[in-house]
Amino acid sequence: MDFSLLLVVAVAITGLIWLLDLAWLRPARHRKLAAVEAGTTEGLDEAARERAMKEPWPVDYARSFFPVLLVVLLLRSFLVEPFQIPSGSMRPTLEVGDFILVNKYAYGLRLPVTHTRIVELGEPERGDVMVFRFPSEPSVNFIKRVVGLPGDTVRYEDKQLFINGEPVPKRVLDEAPPTAPGEWLLEERLGEVSHRIYNNPRDPGPRVREIVVPDGHYFTMGDNRDHSNDSRYWGFVPEENIVGRAFAVWMHWDGGLPSFTQVRRIH
Repeated sequence: MDFSLLLVVAVAITGLIWLLDLAWLRPARHRKLAAVEAGTTEGLDEAARERAMKEPWPVDYARSFFPVLLVVLLLRSFLVEPFQIPSGSMRPTLEVGDFILVNKYAYGLRLPVTHTRIVELGEPERGDVMVFRFPSEPSVNFIKRVVGLPGDTVRYEDKQLFINGEPVPKRVLDEAPPTAPGEWLLEERLGEVSHRIYNNPRDPGPRVREIVVPDGHYFTMGDNRDHSNDSRYWGFVPEENIVGRAFAVWMHWDGGLPSFTQVRRIH
């Protein structure tokens, strides 16, 4: 279910009812009240006046909900949108159950529902953690790290990532991390961004022969390199599928009580 579409429809309906009341229903109630008052010499008591001016329940609800829904729509569409991490493909950077915030204007302002970019403010950079709509199923959101930019040459073999013919620097931090048995914990540097990744030395993993990222597309990979469904398997992310840049974890919830002790910036 497309929550953005539901939100847009709700804003449109409540806003239309509110405008209808301002333009037609409210003046009609005032005219009715004036006619009733003109037909009596004693005037109306306060209770009778309130009954004559009472708003229909749809108008009452629309007037109450429209401003709230409009603010939520604007914030969610153009500023910040929350997401939950459902899988371990971005470990150790993001854990299952992390609730993250995504900057919606870092890569330009987009209209809700159609996702058309109306204002260009920036482009994804190598190393960004990016949320996007899965190319073959746009209703599903993915989160991966941007590895290849338009025009880049990307190659991945024997656990080593190459960008434009140069190996991406990395170093082993722990050959037996307690939170990921069987994995190696490494630090990798993509451009100006240093981040941690997991690699399983016993898993040969996929091999990507040298490919060139097309214009308007991006090559993405998960930080949990041997447990991530990413561009190595299904290809490039089109620019029009971009949702935004993940920048913070604000809560963690794994089924028990929500935890706010792991609030952090995403690198």
